[in-house]
Amino acid sequence: MKKNDIFLLSGIILLIGIAFFLMQFFKSEGSRVLITIDGIEDKVFDLSEDAIYKIQHEDGHWNTLEIKDGNVSMIDASCPDKLCVKHRSIHYNNETITCLPNKVVLKIIGGEESELDAIAN
Repeated sequence: MKKNDIFLLSGIILLIGIAFFLMQFFKSEGSRVLITIDGIEDKVFDLSEDAIYKIQHEDGHWNTLEIKDGNVSMIDASCPDKLCVKHRSIHYNNETITCLPNKVVLKIIGGEESELDAIAN
Protein backbone atom coordinates (compact mmCIF):
# COMPACT_ATOMS: atom_id res chain seq x y z
CA MET A 1 0.00 0.00 0.00
CA LYS A 2 1.24 3.43 -0.91
CA LYS A 3 0.97 6.61 1.08
CA ASN A 4 -1.85 8.02 -1.12
CA ASP A 5 -3.86 4.79 -0.70
CA ILE A 6 -3.75 5.21 3.09
CA PHE A 7 -4.94 8.83 2.77
CA LEU A 8 -7.77 7.76 0.48
CA LEU A 9 -8.86 4.93 2.81
CA SER A 10 -8.67 7.24 5.85
CA GLY A 11 -10.77 9.86 4.05
CA ILE A 12 -13.45 7.33 3.14
CA ILE A 13 -13.63 6.04 6.72
CA LEU A 14 -13.84 9.60 8.02
CA LEU A 15 -16.69 10.45 5.61
CA ILE A 16 -18.58 7.30 6.65
CA GLY A 17 -18.14 8.26 10.31
CA ILE A 18 -19.40 11.80 9.71
CA ALA A 19 -22.39 10.53 7.71
CA PHE A 20 -23.28 8.07 10.49
CA PHE A 21 -23.05 10.81 13.12
CA LEU A 22 -25.27 13.16 11.08
CA MET A 23 -27.87 10.43 10.52
CA GLN A 24 -28.03 9.75 14.26
CA PHE A 25 -28.23 13.44 15.09
CA PHE A 26 -30.97 14.32 12.59
CA LYS A 27 -32.94 11.09 12.51
CA SER A 28 -36.71 11.29 12.82
CA GLU A 29 -38.21 10.59 16.22
CA GLY A 30 -41.10 8.61 14.75
CA SER A 31 -44.82 9.13 15.03
CA ARG A 32 -46.07 11.71 17.51
CA VAL A 33 -49.34 13.43 18.30
CA LEU A 34 -49.38 17.22 18.57
CA ILE A 35 -52.07 18.72 20.79
CA THR A 36 -53.13 22.29 20.07
CA ILE A 37 -55.64 24.24 22.15
CA ASP A 38 -57.16 27.34 20.57
CA GLY A 39 -54.36 27.30 17.97
CA ILE A 40 -51.55 27.17 20.56
CA GLU A 41 -49.29 24.11 20.79
CA ASP A 42 -49.82 22.43 24.16
CA LYS A 43 -48.04 19.07 24.23
CA VAL A 44 -46.47 16.42 22.01
CA PHE A 45 -46.64 12.71 22.82
CA ASP A 46 -44.78 9.78 21.27
CA LEU A 47 -47.12 7.16 19.81
CA SER A 48 -44.82 4.32 20.84
CA GLU A 49 -45.77 4.77 24.50
CA ASP A 50 -49.34 3.99 25.62
CA ALA A 51 -50.86 6.77 27.74
CA ILE A 52 -54.06 8.52 28.74
CA TYR A 53 -53.91 12.30 28.99
CA LYS A 54 -56.62 14.67 30.23
CA ILE A 55 -56.65 18.18 28.80
CA GLN A 56 -58.14 20.52 31.40
CA HIS A 57 -59.27 23.94 30.16
CA GLU A 58 -59.41 27.05 32.31
CA ASP A 59 -63.16 27.41 31.73
CA GLY A 60 -63.87 23.96 33.18
CA HIS A 61 -64.15 22.06 29.89
CA TRP A 62 -61.97 18.99 29.29
CA ASN A 63 -60.93 16.36 26.75
CA THR A 64 -59.32 12.99 27.39
CA LEU A 65 -57.18 11.29 24.75
CA GLU A 66 -55.76 7.79 24.69
CA ILE A 67 -52.62 6.57 22.95
CA LYS A 68 -52.72 2.81 22.53
CA ASP A 69 -50.80 0.54 20.15
CA GLY A 70 -49.63 3.51 18.05
CA ASN A 71 -53.15 4.92 17.59
CA VAL A 72 -54.70 8.04 19.10
CA SER A 73 -58.35 8.49 19.98
CA MET A 74 -60.41 10.93 21.98
CA ILE A 75 -62.10 8.81 24.63
CA ASP A 76 -64.07 11.49 26.49
CA ALA A 77 -64.92 15.18 26.24
CA SER A 78 -67.15 17.76 27.88
CA CYS A 79 -68.52 19.02 24.56
CA PRO A 80 -72.25 18.50 23.96
CA ASP A 81 -72.12 16.61 20.62
CA LYS A 82 -69.08 14.37 21.36
CA LEU A 83 -68.22 14.12 17.65
CA CYS A 84 -64.53 13.98 18.57
CA VAL A 85 -65.20 10.93 20.76
CA LYS A 86 -67.11 9.21 17.94
CA HIS A 87 -64.21 9.82 15.50
CA ARG A 88 -62.13 6.76 14.65
CA SER A 89 -58.60 6.48 16.00
CA ILE A 90 -55.82 8.04 13.93
CA HIS A 91 -52.19 7.11 13.20
CA TYR A 92 -51.27 8.30 9.69
CA ASN A 93 -49.27 11.48 9.08
CA ASN A 94 -51.37 14.71 9.14
CA GLU A 95 -54.57 12.98 10.31
CA THR A 96 -56.52 15.02 12.84
CA ILE A 97 -59.26 14.76 15.44
CA THR A 98 -60.91 18.10 16.17
CA CYS A 99 -63.16 19.14 19.04
CA LEU A 100 -64.63 22.44 17.85
CA PRO A 101 -66.51 23.44 21.03
CA ASN A 102 -63.36 22.98 23.16
CA LYS A 103 -60.98 24.23 20.41
CA VAL A 104 -58.74 21.13 20.68
CA VAL A 105 -56.95 19.56 17.71
CA LEU A 106 -54.98 16.30 17.79
CA LYS A 107 -52.65 15.99 14.79
CA ILE A 108 -50.29 13.16 13.87
CA ILE A 109 -46.81 14.36 12.90
CA GLY A 110 -43.93 12.27 11.63
CA GLY A 111 -46.15 9.25 11.05
CA GLU A 112 -46.35 6.86 8.17
CA GLU A 113 -48.07 8.04 5.01
CA SER A 114 -51.53 6.78 4.15
CA GLU A 115 -51.83 4.46 1.15
CA LEU A 116 -54.84 6.44 -0.10
CA ASP A 117 -54.45 9.69 -2.00
CA ALA A 118 -58.15 10.53 -1.92
CA ILE A 119 -61.45 9.04 -0.91
CA ALA A 120 -64.36 9.01 -3.34
CA ASN A 121 -67.96 8.23 -2.48
